[in-house]
Amino acid sequence: MNSIFSRIRLFMALSFFLIPTVDAVEAVAVGAGSYLRGLPEGAKGPPDTIYRAIDNSGAMPTSDWWSSLAWVPFSHAMYPHPLAIKANERGLRISYPGPGITANKAAIFGFMGGGSDDLVIGHSEIETFTEARVAGWSDWFVTTEMGEPSRSMRLTFGHGSPFVFVLFAGGEPVITFAKPPIVFAGKPNDAVLGVRVGSRSYGLFAPANSSWTGLGTARFTAATHGKPHFSVAVLPDDTPATLELFQRHAYAHVADTRVSWSYDEKGAAVGTTFSFATHAHEGAETNTLFALYPHQWRAADADFTDHTYASVRGPMKLARGSGFHTSMILPPALPSLPLTVGTDRKKLRELLASDLAGKPPQIGDTYWLGKQLGKWATLIPLAELADDTESVAECDRRIRDALERFFTATTSGETTKKARDGVFAYEPKWGTLIGYPASYGSDADLNDHHFHYGYFLRAAGEIARRDPKWAVKWSGMLKLLVRDIASPDRNDAMFPFLRCFDPYAGHSWASGHAKFGDGNNNESSSEAANAWFGLMLLGEATGDTRLRNLGAWLFTTEVAAIEDYWFDVRDELHPSDYPVSVVTMVWGGKGANGTWFSGNPECIHGINFLPITGGSLYLGRWPEYVRRNYASLLRENVEWDARNAKRKNQPPPSHDGTAFDQWEDLIWMFRALSDPSDARRMWEGRPAGFKPESGNSLAQTYAWISAINDLGTVERSVTGDTPFAATFLQKGKRTHVVWNLAAAERTVTFSDGTTLKCAPRSITQD
Repeated sequence: MNSIFSRIRLFMALSFFLIPTVDAVEAVAVGAGSYLRGLPEGAKGPPDTIYRAIDNSGAMPTSDWWSSLAWVPFSHAMYPHPLAIKANERGLRISYPGPGITANKAAIFGFMGGGSDDLVIGHSEIETFTEARVAGWSDWFVTTEMGEPSRSMRLTFGHGSPFVFVLFAGGEPVITFAKPPIVFAGKPNDAVLGVRVGSRSYGLFAPANSSWTGLGTARFTAATHGKPHFSVAVLPDDTPATLELFQRHAYAHVADTRVSWSYDEKGAAVGTTFSFATHAHEGAETNTLFALYPHQWRAADADFTDHTYASVRGPMKLARGSGFHTSMILPPALPSLPLTVGTDRKKLRELLASDLAGKPPQIGDTYWLGKQLGKWATLIPLAELADDTESVAECDRRIRDALERFFTATTSGETTKKARDGVFAYEPKWGTLIGYPASYGSDADLNDHHFHYGYFLRAAGEIARRDPKWAVKWSGMLKLLVRDIASPDRNDAMFPFLRCFDPYAGHSWASGHAKFGDGNNNESSSEAANAWFGLMLLGEATGDTRLRNLGAWLFTTEVAAIEDYWFDVRDELHPSDYPVSVVTMVWGGKGANGTWFSGNPECIHGINFLPITGGSLYLGRWPEYVRRNYASLLRENVEWDARNAKRKNQPPPSHDGTAFDQWEDLIWMFRALSDPSDARRMWEGRPAGFKPESGNSLAQTYAWISAINDLGTVERSVTGDTPFAATFLQKGKRTHVVWNLAAAERTVTFSDGTTLKCAPRSITQD
């Protein structure tokens, strides 16, 4: 792992760092499979230019909150929260969006504005910088360097920190404002100043015995007498006690951040430890101050202060120390729901035959083929339970054929594949595995890798559940996919640590480059959860507890973030001025009620449902929220249809919102989690020739609604001592369900005292 902070060192005056290109593309064997090192002929890839310090090497993180630093000479807006930060030619702009957060039907807005409420950290000897370079990173912090060898500044900042820490060489700190700020604490001969910029309060912390010039103007310069360290912090208020608290910690610069995790199978408990390492430039204080997001402070053991910050995610609570620990419960998940008494096996087999009719292509771009892999993987356990051996064999054949084609980098003539032929290629400059054919910028922008590869990995997990030897045979390629999206090894020579997952924010990011005014974004939270469920399934099926535990941690944390930031299931975090029931796209600087591809409310809601599988039971942990989400969808659907009718000069439609015209099956399945009888009514009233969403199936829709109708709502308070267990509640009666993926019989104990004896590789319920 790259250290986030180190002693001042010489910088080479280069505008960017280029890793040598690969001279020739070659196929690299890994077990039974192979991948290309270098990109196929004519294929798109990420840019050759990486804006990084010359002495900073290794696989470059992408899909992070700060990724634009590596993609452009100066960054786009970055949102580590509570701060917003942007590198520009004058230095590093800092803003606190909290006091200006607003909301309407379109979004919750907490973006970085035009600069009137900002301050800029600059260098006394550099009027204009040429670029900002990535100098280092740790698990949720980053360092950028600006300037040249003899005149420079290194700036370190990260999630949850109210501070920006700076080291100067060859000059003094300069702080500029849009207009002269109010100095509420400190005088020219004091090292520490408290300033108000509009409604924001900041602390400026120069080394001991420093002095200031420019007070009363819009440009402050510190005379530090050659001492290099400096820091700025946004303050929760402007009281003397608060400034004193921050001054006590201002000289302990954060040097490293690390996350570690655990999964206690017996207690269904997922633990996360967040650790800060600091370097004390003055005094004996080594602890730092950090603000926790809601999904963290709900579950945290931390030394909280009485201070909070506002953010687009909700209130962030300020704590102090060298770290904190959170404990969460693994959400219920199953490879498949059981077939219950209300499920007609004959009808299910007919639906399976319809779903599998025809000969679908076995090569396609990694997203759309991935959705088909996910569909077939979902059908396998249903077909098993229905004793439909032909459908099991057909799904198994399709998945193996498609995966093995992609996992082989050469043709039958031993020549390397072209992009259109279906292949994975390793791009060594950035350190990433790209699947071709690519889509949605998964090649040039490195977007959405966890969405795409999550389908591949879940399908592989379903094959491994039935045939672990197949997974062992192809384990080399499967591990490469895992390492690309979520390598758990900071010393991985090929891939960055946890590429697609932000451990502090608690969720994934989809854009590889984050080159947006609102920072990075993640739309389909459910496809992210699908990826981590796939890791958990594959790990359990193959006996790889390290992979299983990684998947359990990612899945649990992502679900906690989904429940707070996408759904706000407790109805506590979204502003009252935000009238809708879901944030469809979480951005660094906002939460948006809209998708990349459609304004249809059915898509706006449904993109955070799909794919609905046995790993989607978390969607039903809060039935009261499911009702609220569904009611909001109906209102929005009526409004949507009325607007469309008005545009066409037609009379407004007369319906209650259930006249769905897209993704109806997904909506019915979601509805079942709070009102299964209504969902069943809509399913049974579907039109002749009804086609489900492309990644879903008739069989899964029918089996899901039937099972939930018989089992009842998800009982979130009861857990089992295995990762694949769930409990349901129907009219006061609990039903416990377990999948045992092991080759030996086991007894599963639930937290309510219920025990179930489970045969090998089978599903059991009481």
